[in-house]
Amino acid sequence: PGTDPRIKDEVVMLGGHMDSWHAGTGATDNAAGVAAAMEAARIIQASGLKPRRTIRVALWSGEEQGLYGSSNYVTQHFGEMKGGGQGQKPELVKGADYEKFSAYYNLDNGTGKIRGVYLQGNAAVAPIFKAWLEPFADMGAKTITLSNTGGTDHQSFDRIGLPGFQFIQDEIEYDTRTHHSNQDVFDRIQADDMKQAATIMAAFVYQTAMMDERLARKNMK
Repeated sequence: PGTDPRIKDEVVMLGGHMDSWHAGTGATDNAAGVAAAMEAARIIQASGLKPRRTIRVALWSGEEQGLYGSSNYVTQHFGEMKGGGQGQKPELVKGADYEKFSAYYNLDNGTGKIRGVYLQGNAAVAPIFKAWLEPFADMGAKTITLSNTGGTDHQSFDRIGLPGFQFIQDEIEYDTRTHHSNQDVFDRIQADDMKQAATIMAAFVYQTAMMDERLARKNMK
Protein backbone atom coordinates (compact mmCIF):
# COMPACT_ATOMS: atom_id res chain seq x y z
CA PRO A 1 0.00 0.00 0.00
CA GLY A 2 1.05 3.57 -0.60
CA THR A 3 2.38 5.69 2.25
CA ASP A 4 1.86 9.26 1.01
CA PRO A 5 -1.56 10.57 2.13
CA ARG A 6 -1.83 12.69 -1.02
CA ILE A 7 -1.23 9.94 -3.58
CA LYS A 8 -1.51 6.61 -1.73
CA ASP A 9 -4.72 5.78 -3.62
CA GLU A 10 -2.92 6.03 -6.96
CA VAL A 11 -1.77 2.71 -8.39
CA VAL A 12 1.37 1.45 -10.13
CA MET A 13 0.91 -2.01 -11.63
CA LEU A 14 3.18 -4.76 -12.92
CA GLY A 15 2.48 -8.22 -14.19
CA GLY A 16 2.28 -10.86 -16.88
CA HIS A 17 -0.09 -13.56 -18.05
CA MET A 18 -0.41 -16.98 -16.41
CA ASP A 19 -2.08 -18.88 -19.24
CA SER A 20 -0.12 -20.65 -21.99
CA TRP A 21 -0.48 -22.80 -25.07
CA HIS A 22 -1.33 -26.44 -24.45
CA ALA A 23 1.70 -28.00 -26.18
CA GLY A 24 4.29 -27.18 -23.49
CA THR A 25 4.08 -26.12 -19.86
CA GLY A 26 4.33 -22.39 -20.53
CA ALA A 27 7.70 -21.81 -18.89
CA THR A 28 8.91 -19.01 -21.17
CA ASP A 29 5.42 -17.89 -22.21
CA ASN A 30 4.73 -16.78 -19.68
CA ALA A 31 5.64 -18.31 -16.32
CA ALA A 32 8.94 -16.43 -16.61
CA GLY A 33 7.15 -13.08 -16.76
CA VAL A 34 4.87 -14.01 -13.87
CA ALA A 35 7.81 -15.09 -11.71
CA ALA A 36 9.79 -11.94 -12.54
CA ALA A 37 6.87 -9.68 -11.62
CA MET A 38 6.37 -11.48 -8.32
CA GLU A 39 10.09 -11.30 -7.58
CA ALA A 40 10.13 -7.58 -8.41
CA ALA A 41 7.41 -7.00 -5.82
CA ARG A 42 9.29 -9.15 -3.30
CA ILE A 43 12.48 -7.13 -3.85
CA ILE A 44 10.67 -3.87 -3.08
CA GLN A 45 9.05 -5.29 0.03
CA ALA A 46 12.18 -7.06 1.32
CA SER A 47 14.24 -3.89 0.87
CA GLY A 48 12.03 -2.12 3.39
CA LEU A 49 11.09 0.57 0.88
CA LYS A 50 8.00 2.69 1.47
CA PRO A 51 6.45 3.54 -1.91
CA ARG A 52 4.32 6.67 -1.98
CA ARG A 53 1.77 5.08 -4.33
CA THR A 54 0.18 1.67 -4.02
CA ILE A 55 1.90 -1.10 -5.99
CA ARG A 56 -0.28 -3.88 -7.40
CA VAL A 57 0.79 -7.14 -9.08
CA ALA A 58 -1.62 -8.50 -11.70
CA LEU A 59 -1.34 -12.03 -13.11
CA TRP A 60 -3.66 -12.34 -16.08
CA SER A 61 -5.65 -15.16 -17.62
CA GLY A 62 -6.92 -15.41 -21.19
CA GLU A 63 -4.02 -13.52 -22.78
CA GLU A 64 -3.47 -16.11 -25.49
CA GLN A 65 -7.15 -15.99 -26.47
CA GLY A 66 -7.16 -12.20 -26.86
CA LEU A 67 -6.05 -10.33 -23.72
CA TYR A 68 -9.34 -11.29 -22.07
CA GLY A 69 -8.19 -11.07 -18.46
CA SER A 70 -6.45 -7.71 -18.64
CA SER A 71 -9.08 -6.19 -20.95
CA ASN A 72 -11.88 -7.11 -18.57
CA TYR A 73 -9.94 -5.78 -15.58
CA VAL A 74 -9.22 -2.47 -17.32
CA THR A 75 -12.88 -2.12 -18.35
CA GLN A 76 -14.08 -2.75 -14.81
CA HIS A 77 -11.68 -0.37 -13.10
CA PHE A 78 -10.37 2.22 -15.54
CA GLY A 79 -12.60 2.58 -18.58
CA GLU A 80 -13.22 1.52 -22.16
CA MET A 81 -13.62 2.81 -25.69
CA LYS A 82 -17.26 2.86 -26.80
CA GLY A 83 -19.03 3.59 -30.03
CA GLY A 84 -17.28 4.04 -33.33
CA GLY A 85 -18.13 2.47 -36.66
CA GLN A 86 -19.68 4.08 -39.73
CA GLY A 87 -16.92 6.64 -39.87
CA GLN A 88 -17.26 7.68 -36.24
CA LYS A 89 -14.40 7.56 -33.75
CA PRO A 90 -14.92 5.58 -30.55
CA GLU A 91 -15.07 7.64 -27.37
CA LEU A 92 -13.33 7.01 -24.09
CA VAL A 93 -15.66 6.33 -21.17
CA LYS A 94 -13.60 6.67 -18.01
CA GLY A 95 -14.04 4.32 -15.08
CA ALA A 96 -13.96 5.22 -11.40
CA ASP A 97 -10.21 4.72 -11.04
CA TYR A 98 -9.01 6.20 -14.33
CA GLU A 99 -7.45 9.25 -12.71
CA LYS A 100 -5.87 7.14 -9.95
CA PHE A 101 -3.78 5.09 -12.37
CA SER A 102 -0.08 5.81 -12.87
CA ALA A 103 1.47 3.05 -15.04
CA TYR A 104 1.52 -0.65 -15.87
CA TYR A 105 4.72 -2.62 -16.66
CA ASN A 106 4.44 -5.94 -18.48
CA LEU A 107 6.92 -8.77 -19.00
CA ASP A 108 6.00 -11.26 -21.72
CA ASN A 109 8.88 -11.95 -24.10
CA GLY A 110 10.37 -15.08 -22.63
CA THR A 111 13.17 -15.75 -20.19
CA GLY A 112 15.81 -13.36 -21.57
CA LYS A 113 17.32 -10.24 -20.06
CA ILE A 114 15.62 -6.88 -20.27
CA ARG A 115 17.31 -4.70 -22.90
CA GLY A 116 15.02 -1.67 -22.75
CA VAL A 117 11.43 -0.47 -23.03
CA TYR A 118 8.88 0.08 -25.78
CA LEU A 119 7.36 3.52 -25.18
CA GLN A 120 4.18 2.96 -27.23
CA GLY A 121 4.62 6.39 -28.77
CA ASN A 122 4.71 8.18 -25.41
CA ALA A 123 7.61 10.57 -26.06
CA ALA A 124 7.11 12.43 -22.78
CA VAL A 125 8.41 9.49 -20.73
CA ALA A 126 11.55 8.97 -22.85
CA PRO A 127 13.93 11.14 -20.76
CA ILE A 128 12.55 9.67 -17.54
CA PHE A 129 13.00 6.07 -18.64
CA LYS A 130 16.43 6.85 -20.07
CA ALA A 131 17.55 8.11 -16.66
CA TRP A 132 16.06 5.09 -14.91
CA LEU A 133 17.92 2.71 -17.24
CA GLU A 134 21.33 4.35 -16.81
CA PRO A 135 22.26 2.42 -13.63
CA PHE A 136 21.61 -0.82 -15.54
CA ALA A 137 23.70 -0.07 -18.62
CA ASP A 138 26.39 -2.52 -17.50
CA MET A 139 23.67 -5.17 -17.32
CA GLY A 140 22.81 -4.58 -20.98
CA ALA A 141 19.64 -2.52 -20.58
CA LYS A 142 20.03 0.63 -22.68
CA THR A 143 17.33 0.83 -25.35
CA ILE A 144 14.45 3.29 -25.36
CA THR A 145 12.26 3.20 -28.46
CA LEU A 146 9.06 5.08 -29.28
CA SER A 147 7.89 1.98 -31.16
CA ASN A 148 4.69 0.17 -30.33
CA THR A 149 4.68 -3.53 -29.64
CA GLY A 150 1.56 -5.61 -29.42
CA GLY A 151 0.10 -8.97 -28.62
CA THR A 152 0.26 -8.75 -24.84
CA ASP A 153 -1.41 -7.21 -21.83
CA HIS A 154 0.04 -3.69 -21.74
CA GLN A 155 -2.18 -3.00 -24.75
CA SER A 156 -5.31 -3.21 -22.61
CA PHE A 157 -4.09 -0.10 -20.77
CA ASP A 158 -2.54 1.67 -23.75
CA ARG A 159 -5.70 1.51 -25.85
CA ILE A 160 -7.57 3.75 -23.40
CA GLY A 161 -4.73 6.23 -23.04
CA LEU A 162 -3.16 4.87 -19.86
CA PRO A 163 0.63 4.38 -19.67
CA GLY A 164 1.20 0.68 -20.36
CA PHE A 165 4.66 -0.58 -21.26
CA GLN A 166 6.27 -3.82 -22.39
CA PHE A 167 9.97 -4.43 -21.75
CA ILE A 168 12.33 -5.33 -24.60
CA GLN A 169 13.98 -8.70 -23.92
CA ASP A 170 16.63 -10.98 -25.37
CA GLU A 171 15.02 -13.68 -27.47
CA ILE A 172 17.27 -16.37 -25.99
CA GLU A 173 15.28 -19.60 -25.53
CA TYR A 174 12.20 -17.92 -26.99
CA ASP A 175 10.72 -17.11 -30.38
CA THR A 176 11.32 -20.09 -32.73
CA ARG A 177 12.97 -22.12 -29.95
CA THR A 178 10.08 -22.31 -27.49
CA HIS A 179 7.28 -19.86 -28.30
CA HIS A 180 3.89 -21.61 -28.58
CA SER A 181 5.51 -25.01 -28.91
CA ASN A 182 6.09 -28.25 -27.00
CA GLN A 183 9.59 -26.96 -26.22
CA ASP A 184 8.25 -24.32 -23.84
CA VAL A 185 9.36 -26.16 -20.70
CA PHE A 186 11.24 -25.38 -17.48
CA ASP A 187 14.62 -26.57 -18.81
CA ARG A 188 14.66 -23.52 -21.11
CA ILE A 189 14.53 -21.01 -18.27
CA GLN A 190 17.59 -18.75 -17.85
CA ALA A 191 17.63 -18.03 -14.12
CA ASP A 192 20.30 -15.31 -14.12
CA ASP A 193 18.57 -13.43 -16.92
CA MET A 194 15.32 -13.53 -14.98
CA LYS A 195 17.06 -12.10 -11.91
CA GLN A 196 18.25 -9.18 -14.03
CA ALA A 197 14.73 -8.66 -15.39
CA ALA A 198 13.14 -8.73 -11.95
CA THR A 199 15.67 -6.20 -10.64
CA ILE A 200 15.00 -3.72 -13.45
CA MET A 201 11.27 -4.22 -13.20
CA ALA A 202 11.42 -3.51 -9.46
CA ALA A 203 13.39 -0.32 -10.08
CA PHE A 204 10.92 1.01 -12.66
CA VAL A 205 7.91 0.22 -10.50
CA TYR A 206 9.43 1.80 -7.40
CA GLN A 207 10.59 4.91 -9.26
CA THR A 208 7.09 5.34 -10.69
CA ALA A 209 5.57 4.94 -7.24
CA MET A 210 7.84 7.69 -5.87
CA MET A 211 7.26 10.40 -8.50
CA ASP A 212 5.67 13.69 -7.45
CA GLU A 213 3.21 13.45 -10.34
CA ARG A 214 1.85 10.56 -12.39
CA LEU A 215 3.64 9.51 -15.55
CA ALA A 216 2.61 11.57 -18.57
CA ARG A 217 -0.14 10.16 -20.77
CA LYS A 218 -0.42 10.15 -24.54
CA ASN A 219 -2.94 12.32 -26.33
CA MET A 220 -6.09 10.35 -27.20
CA LYS A 221 -6.67 11.51 -30.78
